[in-house]
Amino acid sequence: MTTFVPQEPLIDALETQWQALHDLVSPLTDEQWTTESVLPGWQVRDIMAHIVGTESMISGLQPDETVDVKEREHVKNAIGELNERWIDHYRARSRDALMADFASVTAGRLKSLRGMTEGQWDADSATPVGPDTYGRFMRVRDFDCWVHEIDLRDSLNLGKPENVAPAQFAIREIEMSLPYVVGKKARAEVGSVVAFDITGLYPLTIFISTEDRSAVVPAIEGKPDVTLKLDAVDLARLAGNRPLANPKNVEIIGDTDLGVAVVRSLHFMI
Repeated sequence: MTTFVPQEPLIDALETQWQALHDLVSPLTDEQWTTESVLPGWQVRDIMAHIVGTESMISGLQPDETVDVKEREHVKNAIGELNERWIDHYRARSRDALMADFASVTAGRLKSLRGMTEGQWDADSATPVGPDTYGRFMRVRDFDCWVHEIDLRDSLNLGKPENVAPAQFAIREIEMSLPYVVGKKARAEVGSVVAFDITGLYPLTIFISTEDRSAVVPAIEGKPDVTLKLDAVDLARLAGNRPLANPKNVEIIGDTDLGVAVVRSLHFMI
């Protein structure tokens, strides 16, 4: 299935998200900047280094070659190795240099994205979730940056994200994985319907039906077999298996066994 994502609204959401990250970390003390984050092996500054590194890589840049990072306990795969090289790259540089690169690379990315034609935006592309459109790739970037804002806030006890537009696109990206969670991981019986009642910044109800195969459906007749009511931030934490992910924050209404199975299966992020 090809995913078409509206170009200008998503670019605006990315700009909002990057500005939110800048505004969040700029006032941090040096002690907060080097605080151990909720992500294993990373400090708060390393989360920002990861974001800068990823956008730099999309812009055609590569990190310095450093020591072998494969042996680090929190590095699990090739993507983790690449991320770690960017972390090392910026640990050897100052906070001001990292933030200057963040401002430069995100400004460059926004200019590049706004210069794309509709055809380029909708063209086939390699993405972290498999072949799809370039627009889908950029929605994954919005999702990644939004989740990392949650990581930063959780690391420093700074509450929840406050911007609706980035949250909207991030939740829509999570939606794409819910049929897999329900049908493949939780092994919901054929004919089951699971509803996700998502609250918070972007309230949304998502129905997953397993009638033919697990899929998102716009509406259902009657009641779902189970409804999972949870805040969007809690959904993101569960999807990413974050330390603050708490299944108890999910209200299960209906088939408890199915609901518990789905909640236990929500972790799908690498």
